[in-house]
Amino acid sequence: MKYHGKSITNGSEDTIANIAIAVAQVEPVFGDIATNVAMTTLAITSAAEAGAKVVVLPELVNSGYMMNSREEAFALAEIATEGPATSEWMALAAQLNIIVVAGFAERDGDVLYNSSIMCLPGGDHHVYRKVHLWDEEALYFEPGNLGFPVIQTTLGRIGMMICYDGWFPESYRSLALKGVDLVCVPTNWVPIPGQAADQPGMATILTMAAAHSNGIVIAAADRVGVEREQEFIGQSLIVSHTGWPIAGPADTARPELLVADVDFAEARRSRGWGQFNNPVRDRRMDAYNLTSSL
Repeated sequence: MKYHGKSITNGSEDTIANIAIAVAQVEPVFGDIATNVAMTTLAITSAAEAGAKVVVLPELVNSGYMMNSREEAFALAEIATEGPATSEWMALAAQLNIIVVAGFAERDGDVLYNSSIMCLPGGDHHVYRKVHLWDEEALYFEPGNLGFPVIQTTLGRIGMMICYDGWFPESYRSLALKGVDLVCVPTNWVPIPGQAADQPGMATILTMAAAHSNGIVIAAADRVGVEREQEFIGQSLIVSHTGWPIAGPADTARPELLVADVDFAEARRSRGWGQFNNPVRDRRMDAYNLTSSL
């Protein structure tokens, strides 16, 4: 796995001012959980060796994405912290003293969710369930029922969302209003119609815009490869609170590990733009019509 890193540290010893985070762009093998667990183990270990304190992996990285039936999805799903993938990620988080965020097919009784898990070094974990389901995901998974939680960690305030959630400004704003520092985005981005070959992915543009308009750091881990005739576009990236990438976008076709140093303290100080403007506080709720006529 290729390593690419870029630093924006300011030399501060503040625990939230100099933190290395990583995104691991990989290529899962559909239905081969053992191979996928081994691949993610290597990625997490490599991130820790590179100094990362947080590593983000793609959506449904335990199973692969292109389900053909609910029965197939159910067979590949696991109970959080009890299945082969999530239990391994929990063990690695403790062993390597690193926060692991990864997407997995979650089984809760007879219900399935497209979920991500945040594994903390101390043994705690938190699950996020994808709120906005994309296309045929709705045939197999239920919409998320846990909202957009923000977890207070020793590194700062961390939130999660998954792929299509990022097309809704309300997703990022919900986290920003709770004071999030870092949003981890396991994702499986696909090509968008009309995009020229030399243009950046729409997903990367939306990620940059969300980081800029909310003053938050975003780490988005995509996958690569073709699975059951579906292409995935890669272009994983880490975006600073300014909206500009500090690592990536990654390659469109090859696995890659991106690592960047982030400064949550500076992000918190910079959410106000000069004397008069703050894009979170400046909202005019009285002027918006948020009911749909569609």
